[in-house]
Amino acid sequence: MRAWLPERQVSGPEGAADADIENLNRVFADAFTDRYRRDGLVGVRVPYLNPQVWRYALLDAGAGAMVWRDTAGQIVAFNVAHRSGTEGWMGPLAVRPDRQGAGIGKLIVRAAVDWLIEQGATTIGLETMPRTVENIGFYSRLGFAPGYLTITMTRDISPRGHGTPTLLSQLGARAQEDAIGAAGRLMAHLVRGPDFSRELLLTAELGLGDTTLVEGSGGLDAMVLWHSAPLAEGRTKEELRILKLAARDERALAAGLAATEAAAARAGIRRVAIRCQTRFEATFRYLVDRGYRVRWTDLRMTLDGYAEPHPATGVVFSNWEI
Repeated sequence: MRAWLPERQVSGPEGAADADIENLNRVFADAFTDRYRRDGLVGVRVPYLNPQVWRYALLDAGAGAMVWRDTAGQIVAFNVAHRSGTEGWMGPLAVRPDRQGAGIGKLIVRAAVDWLIEQGATTIGLETMPRTVENIGFYSRLGFAPGYLTITMTRDISPRGHGTPTLLSQLGARAQEDAIGAAGRLMAHLVRGPDFSRELLLTAELGLGDTTLVEGSGGLDAMVLWHSAPLAEGRTKEELRILKLAARDERALAAGLAATEAAAARAGIRRVAIRCQTRFEATFRYLVDRGYRVRWTDLRMTLDGYAEPHPATGVVFSNWEI
């Protein structure tokens, strides 16, 4: 008797919409739970993501949010490709467990790469678990090379003893426009290419978090974009997560972190999480000295010819996850 195999035909890519969020969540949770199981973490069950976080990801990606469907119209695979200025990255992306091993993974990665190149991206990257050698080998065969680690670090903070932070949400409409423009100029001063203006606006519009601003004598010295909405569906606010950070120097970095920790304390959140790219060795040591502890690691990979630029001075963190 021949073993039954599911229909292999898929169609796509097509744009992902709000109506797809439940199906995206199912494929996401099933695929990553299966990945952990194959890595030996049998008891891990990946939860569904907060639908509002999905909306942020889809709006941020725009036409880069792509899905592929089976003959029944159900999602077989997806890849959410983001472009912030000339910085391009993809994630999350997944293939439904019953369709893995049939070449669909290559299809969705190549489609996202083609789209990012068409959009003018000069950096194209992603992050994957460093312990998962299958993933590293898979992406390497598609032209990606491993770079630095991204280390998720957290610090529990006291509810008292903090100053009053300056937040984008506290400003009037005209002042917000000026602040977003100042953030763009700060980024351009530090590193050429990335532009996080859309992420700042979307975070405010969807009520997911805020942006901490640190003014200096010559203009904006630091900006920290963060989310405090729960990442997993049905959870309470447990931590403030820093997604994007730009600081003119180490002093500005310290001020930005202190102000962001103050924002967390004022919101009744006791833990701050930051994803530190280890290229910034002095910043990593500073975070350890400040009391941040390592919780997770991801491997940052970039496509050949589309490497990530690094600032000559200051610090820029760009989270390649939602």
